[in-house]
This record gives sequence, structure tokens and C-alpha cells, in this order.
Amino acid sequence: MPAIDLLAIVVIVNFYPIFWKEMMLIRKKPWRFLASSMVMPILYLVTFGWGLGRGMNVGGGKYLDFVLPGILALSAMNNSFGPVSTSLNISKLYTKTIEEVLVSPVSHWDIALGRTLTGLVRGLFSALTLLVVGFAAGVHLDISVSFFAILALTAFCFSAAGVAAAMIARSHEDMANFNSFFIIPMSFLAGTFFSPDRMPEPFHSLILVYPLTHASLLLRALASGNNSSIGSALILGAYSLFFFYLAGMMVKKTA
Repeated sequence: MPAIDLLAIVVIVNFYPIFWKEMMLIRKKPWRFLASSMVMPILYLVTFGWGLGRGMNVGGGKYLDFVLPGILALSAMNNSFGPVSTSLNISKLYTKTIEEVLVSPVSHWDIALGRTLTGLVRGLFSALTLLVVGFAAGVHLDISVSFFAILALTAFCFSAAGVAAAMIARSHEDMANFNSFFIIPMSFLAGTFFSPDRMPEPFHSLILVYPLTHASLLLRALASGNNSSIGSALILGAYSLFFFYLAGMMVKKTA
């Protein structure tokens, strides 16, 4: 067997049990998982899309067509970062079940990857379910393979950030601070409900620091049939690599 094939098998075998364990927890209570994933995105869709945005036009199109890609990015972020960071934080601080994984013959990269992929599945599933709801409501988007790839990259990015945050946090208060200073401001300021170009300087430049801004810009451009920005794709990819590297290093430090 070639060495590269053997290496691939070893990598899969190492992270797969961690990933599969989390998937089994979801399988036991699928309806609770579905309901918790959809409450906030549908609330945003109803409030901003059908409520405030009814009758509004953006760039010659309906506001609902404009806002849905941003809400999809927001849904991928919330449902990848939140559940992963919360469950990992609890297992680290209270149940201490993370210690069983840390002492096992599995590398810190495998642990980080298994947990990150769990968040990716959560975030991608919630976003795709919301996309079905949007289509049922009459939203018109130009869907392509690139669109789903960016959606998956967004979920991976924030899932890795959730793993890193949970391993850094030393209390539930620390996790609350991550949400207060990182997730909540990004939810409303990262171009989810409006175009970042409408913001004056220096706020426009500050908004472009957020990874969610570039996810929203990419999804919105792809959904409208326009060429996506290579710069935004590179920035989102760089954030994903950085957060995953940080997650692996924090797992190693905790071990």
C-alpha cells in the first residue's frame, strides 16, 4: 500500500470516532437539533425579509433576494460556533469528559478536526434547511457548486473558531464574552442585512475585518449571478486556516 494512502487512512481513523460520536448525539434528538437550528434564522428572515423589507428593492431586485444570502451566512456561523463551543466548554469545565479524549492516542489536530467537522455539519445543515424555506417563500437565487462551497467554508471557519474559543475560555463568563464581543456585533454589522458600501469610513473598513462580511459578500455575489471577489475568498480561507491552527494549538496546550 502506498505511503500516502496509509497516511490518509490513519488520519481518517483518528478523527472519525470524535466526529461520529457527536453525530450520534444529534441522531438521538434530530427534531430538537432541527428546531434549535432554525429558530433564529427564520426569525431574522421574517423580521427583516418579510417585515421591514417588504416592498423594498435593492439593486433592482427584491430585498428578500438580497438579504437571504446574508442570513444563510449568519445561520452557518451561529449553528457552527454556538453548539460546538458550548458543548466543548461544558465538557472541559464541568463534566470533564474532554480529558478522556485528551489522554487517548489521538493527536490534537485530530481532536480539533473532529470537533470542527461536527460544527461544519451543524452549520451547513441549518443553512441548507433555511435555503429550502427561502425557496418555498419565493426567493430567487442563482445556486451553484461555488455557492455551497463558500457556505461550507463559512461553517468550517466559525466551527474552528468555536473550538478555539472553548479551549481558551476558563469559565462560562469567558464564553459569554466571546459571544458579546465577537459573535453578536458580527451578526448585525457584517453586511448581513445591508451592503457594507453604505457605511461611512472608518466603519466600512472596520466591517471588512469580520470574516462574516466576506462570507456574506461572496454568497450574495454568487446568488445574484455576479463574479465573486477572489480577495474575499482568500480572506475567508485565511481566517479558516488561522482559526483551525489556533484550535489545534489550544487543544495541545490544554492536553
